[in-house]
Amino acid sequence: MKVILIQEVPHLGQVGDQVDVARGYARNFLIPRKWAVEATSSNLRALEQIKAQARQREDRLKQEAETIAERVRGVTLTIARPVGEQDRLFGSVTSSDIAELLAQQGIHLDRKKIALEGPIKALGTYAVPVRLYRDTVAEIQVHIVSE
Repeated sequence: MKVILIQEVPHLGQVGDQVDVARGYARNFLIPRKWAVEATSSNLRALEQIKAQARQREDRLKQEAETIAERVRGVTLTIARPVGEQDRLFGSVTSSDIAELLAQQGIHLDRKKIALEGPIKALGTYAVPVRLYRDTVAEIQVHIVSE
């Protein structure tokens, strides 16, 4: 029996795959759990429509990410913080701090897209990657100076 997978099924296939399985497996396991639907002509047309919409959404999101990346690539942030011995900061600079400074410059990003490995705790210049979309990454230069 041919079915179209609605969810990823381990050892069987990905979402949208059309697979051939035993009739009992489809009727007693896959279809009742809403993991698959029978591969009828109307379901195949609906699947093609869903795939086309997903491609359009994917293209739009990628285009938006590229636009934001162009704006972010030229940004240099300077953060002044109080320092102690050996140029160590009192506290740290986190992705939330960087997101707030970007928002002040008119670039609104979620702090989760700023990919700091850990909080910055020392003076210096850092290249901070911003993951905007799957393979779209921009870097921000962050200068940490003493107050």
